[in-house]
Amino acid sequence: MKESPGKSRICPALKTFFSDTMGGILHHCNGTNKCRRLDPKLEKKLVDSIKRRNSSGKNTFRSINSIIMRFPQFKEGLRKIKGVFERYDEDSNGTIDREELKKCLETLQLHLTGKEIEDLFQSCDVDGEEGIQFKEFIVLLCLIYLLMEPSSPHTTSKMGSELEATFNTIVEAFLFFDKNGDGKLNRKEMVKAMNEASPWERSPGHITKTRFKELDSNKCGQVSFKEFLFALISWVGFETDNEEELSV
Repeated sequence: MKESPGKSRICPALKTFFSDTMGGILHHCNGTNKCRRLDPKLEKKLVDSIKRRNSSGKNTFRSINSIIMRFPQFKEGLRKIKGVFERYDEDSNGTIDREELKKCLETLQLHLTGKEIEDLFQSCDVDGEEGIQFKEFIVLLCLIYLLMEPSSPHTTSKMGSELEATFNTIVEAFLFFDKNGDGKLNRKEMVKAMNEASPWERSPGHITKTRFKELDSNKCGQVSFKEFLFALISWVGFETDNEEELSV
């Protein structure tokens, strides 16, 4: 079948990779300890922040292909966050406890109330081990970044431009899927996004439905930014790379 002029065809290998990779995500959220939802007030504040970004209309992603091609940049950004994590994991036990988290946020000048910090801690500590592991730390720090802006326009955090650029790119990837701009993802939006670059090579409906169910860890019919963020980290494969490096 000839391709229509002017239309970009998504690389079959990349599309297969993306579909297959989604099959193994979020296992830690599908056990007995489900992903905890944010406090409703924090969740609303987070969704409002995402909506404001969507209203700007600026997004460099036009297809699944373009997101996958940015995986190397995603990985590099996650490595920098790994450095922050290790700096504040003072006892080097692989997790950040509440006191270590407070010190981290104070140093980065990310000012939240004690209740907000506790809610974020509980929400991101998905394995219930009373400590934030690296993957959970990425999610927590990105959520805080979104919650902090633009409420304090004259206050500059010490998070650093590189980390902020990584979080901005992650939000753009989410907004590529969030076609109606409501700060949540539904199955219809995912189907549209998966087939946007190649309508003549559509993903089978049952596969898209299965992948969406894997994303929707709390089975509410919508995927939150937090759920998407956990998934994206797995798609990028950063944890796999780290495990291979440690085994050498």
